[in-house]
Amino acid sequence: MTEHAVARLAELDQHRPLRVQAGSEELILIRQGDQVHAYQGNCPHEGAPLDQGVVCGGLLVCPWHKAAFAVDEGAVCEPPALADLRRYKAWVKGDEVWVDDQPLPAIDPPRHSDARCFVVVGAGAAGSAAVATLLAHGFAGRLIWVDQERQPGYDRTALSKFVIAGQMSPDEVPALLDPNALRKGQLQRRHGKVRTLNSQKRQLTLADGQQIDYDACLLATGGKALRPEIPGVELPGVFTLRSREDAAQLLDAAEPGQPVVIVGDGFIGLEAASALRKYGVQVHLVSRHEVPLARQLGERIGRTIRALHERKGVVFHGPTEVERIDGNGKVEAVLLANGVRLHTPLVLLGTGVKPATGFIQGVQLREDKSVQVDAEMRAADGLWAAGDIATFPLTGRPVRIEHWRLAQQHGVIAAANMLGEQRRYADVPFFWTYQHGRTYEVLGHAQEWNHIEFVGSPEQGDFIALQCLDERVEAVIAKGYSDAMATLSQRMMRPLSLQEARLLIG
Repeated sequence: MTEHAVARLAELDQHRPLRVQAGSEELILIRQGDQVHAYQGNCPHEGAPLDQGVVCGGLLVCPWHKAAFAVDEGAVCEPPALADLRRYKAWVKGDEVWVDDQPLPAIDPPRHSDARCFVVVGAGAAGSAAVATLLAHGFAGRLIWVDQERQPGYDRTALSKFVIAGQMSPDEVPALLDPNALRKGQLQRRHGKVRTLNSQKRQLTLADGQQIDYDACLLATGGKALRPEIPGVELPGVFTLRSREDAAQLLDAAEPGQPVVIVGDGFIGLEAASALRKYGVQVHLVSRHEVPLARQLGERIGRTIRALHERKGVVFHGPTEVERIDGNGKVEAVLLANGVRLHTPLVLLGTGVKPATGFIQGVQLREDKSVQVDAEMRAADGLWAAGDIATFPLTGRPVRIEHWRLAQQHGVIAAANMLGEQRRYADVPFFWTYQHGRTYEVLGHAQEWNHIEFVGSPEQGDFIALQCLDERVEAVIAKGYSDAMATLSQRMMRPLSLQEARLLIG
């Protein structure tokens, strides 16, 4: 143990952590009255500098992806972080703050004897968050985690942002859970695919014939990439992007200077366009819309994003569709409905996903093949669903939202309820997109809106856009404004007026 005087108490702001150095450790200090807490300096999710975060309502909110931690103990309260902050002893002597540079031991919850068997199907965002929650809460029964991929859950958001840009190898994509966390309790990972789930019998059958009886099960199988019914879509050289293997195969096939045709101008299509331009590929993007993302973000922001892509060399084709993909044994060209023919050896489909739910028996699926759940993520007795496959109530309306962090929120809530809690979804949807070096963030989910109020200008630089239905804020879109977005991530858990939002932004 080595003690260090690292700051004066008067230097500490109640709303902002202070970064300090204690020996070789970089820590943050958070002041609550005359008490000081010391934690690791960077977010356990992706290493964001937590001294740039905001303290509000007893929580420290990460500046990058809005993970939230309890100020008084460092416990993770909101994903995408799935681990608590490391704590360090801190005390005040006179007007000086002292810390010990050795972390305090983590406090593991008691694990009582438990004869139950819980199953989590799927190791993406929702499944990993659920497993982390069950282990953190001390579940001591059998916990079986069924995963189609051989390696444990990883951060899929890196694929379209960094891996296909050549900035990160597929093997470097960070795991979602620390290997030490996976050694807790009676966790068994099973590599395999579920053939059937019988909700009445509470029984799973895997593709190899193995049967698993469960007391509680969470379905977190996510989405399957949609391959539209286009002639030639099965030719070699047509790719989707859902897994590490998909990204590796796409990178193997792509050559700098070569053309690629991306079909679809949603977030994945646009992120892939940005990444592949970074890699040096000539990108042609086929879109049904004149302005990308206009429905989600509004026309002004959509035009700004399109102009950014065009400045970086992305060529837009549309509004039009792909009529067919031509080639003799492999892709050679794409013919568009407007008569344009694009010569290319590669096509990337960014045409959406469909819920991976074909194996479910005894539960009525919705028209889009998603699973209807209540606010506690329950689909039937003993059965929960989370993430891309779940249609859940948000402000009284059933919605299905394909966002990474929301899937994690679902997984945390479902796991808590599998353990007997009665936790409901009362969070704020949040996602971010990274395109040509710019990060755009979205808080909330505007099912209806009739005008957008801007602070700052999307054409010029940083901005906040308030998507409103009359005088009520439904969603917030921003580039920059990190403090305001962190504060709004908590404040938007309650209805927010346009007037109050303006005051919070300042």
